[in-house]
Amino acid sequence: MQLPFEQFPALSAIEVCRHTFTQRIPGIDLSHDKAEVLKRLEAAHREIRSSIGMGEWPLFTAQQIHGNKIAIVNEVGSALRADRGRRGAASLPGREFPGCDGIITNQRGIVLGVYVADCCAVYIVDPKTPAIGLVHSGRKGTELGIVTNAIRQMMDRFGSDPANMIVQLSPCIRPPHYEVDFAAEIVNQCRGLGMKEVHDSGVCTACDLGRYYSYRAEKGKTGRMLALLALNPTL
Repeated sequence: MQLPFEQFPALSAIEVCRHTFTQRIPGIDLSHDKAEVLKRLEAAHREIRSSIGMGEWPLFTAQQIHGNKIAIVNEVGSALRADRGRRGAASLPGREFPGCDGIITNQRGIVLGVYVADCCAVYIVDPKTPAIGLVHSGRKGTELGIVTNAIRQMMDRFGSDPANMIVQLSPCIRPPHYEVDFAAEIVNQCRGLGMKEVHDSGVCTACDLGRYYSYRAEKGKTGRMLALLALNPTL
């Protein structure tokens, strides 16, 4: 069986990073709560990670509470959390960062991951520094400016220049299946920071339930797509 995932041309063209976006996994019972469904998806997601050469790399994920806080991985095995108004940060245990909806890093050979089912996974790559970010942004997160927060944190922490950065928006819910076009607002926010390369998949999750999960279309009984992004190890 062909593994159900996709990749985006704009990111595939960047040699410094690897990425993927998983699709609907056949045969998964979705009648359970989110934690149990994610557990049932884990084996397929692990297989997809392995197929693109990221299977042995540590995976860092965010709790995802529809906020605007960003976790910063500044060395493997150590992480800092900061929000828009803070410059101090506290060490966090484990590989899932509580209270955060995005992660940024300049470390190679680790994987950033966010889960989505209608919200947008926003991939951010600075190929010059290099550095990367991965953000979970739905309606509320977009209103709170989480993507611009992540970009500003990359500028502050890693010296990234928005003019050199590439942004890719994943499939997400869109009008007429949703009343707000938050994907368009994410694009506008990125352009407002001076970003030249902002790519939107333009795909609506609720329009293709054969390929994607949709929280709204499936009334909450659904799975999650997993967005993954990593910097290649130094050769």
